[in-house]
Amino acid sequence: MCLVALALDAHPRYALAIVANRDEFHARAAEPAHWWREGWLAGRDLSAGGTWFGVRRDGRWALVTNVREPGRKDAGARSRGGLVTGALAPGPLGDYLARIDADADRYNGYNLLAGDPGIARWASNRGAASRAIRPGVSALSNAALDTPWPKVRRISAAIEAWAARGGDRIDELFGALADRDPAPDRELPSTGVPLDWERRLSAPFIVSDEYGTRCSTVLVVARDGGARFVERSFDAAGRLTGTVDERFRIAPCPPGTWIDPRSRGSA
Repeated sequence: MCLVALALDAHPRYALAIVANRDEFHARAAEPAHWWREGWLAGRDLSAGGTWFGVRRDGRWALVTNVREPGRKDAGARSRGGLVTGALAPGPLGDYLARIDADADRYNGYNLLAGDPGIARWASNRGAASRAIRPGVSALSNAALDTPWPKVRRISAAIEAWAARGGDRIDELFGALADRDPAPDRELPSTGVPLDWERRLSAPFIVSDEYGTRCSTVLVVARDGGARFVERSFDAAGRLTGTVDERFRIAPCPPGTWIDPRSRGSA
């Protein structure tokens, strides 16, 4: 993924809401989301075999973004898509995150977000060791969690407003992900790419011939355990090419389920 916002225990109906755009080169082949034989719902990167966002029927979820750092790419590094499948594999999530913290140098820059019902964590090899994400709205792109890039601020504001008014239509969330307006030059971050690319990459939804938003995904988990995962795929012109819409159930998540590290320590 390249733009993610999540609302933890911030909505009257939904215990969890995640909205995300995956930006990638159009030449890189991928399969849309489907149930893998391993037991999770995710798309598949056909180049390296991993995925960018997945969820299990018991509520475990994981997703990854790259860290934008031009000129600092190791061609022999492990695929970051394997971080997601590793997080989705059976076993305690905390144990897995501890292992990848110790092995982080084998990957190019990444942000891994992962969680089980009641806990969400952020791990990155370009920052501190993994930590719990507090209840509320958090967002990231290709930098550290809550780095205030223009599109991060935009998607955060959109999901905060949706949660505050108790919005029930996921089309509102897809509308926020579909924002194609670049940021004004005065607000652009300086990430080491040419100015024309900074402009292009500043929009939440990117359209260009060679690189752009390949899919938008929304995952919502209601407090009664009802879950819905919707993925919309797009071509290089930004036209919709397919939709995956899956519903399933996990354990209920009543208010107060999410661990707040400010008051209860990091989990």
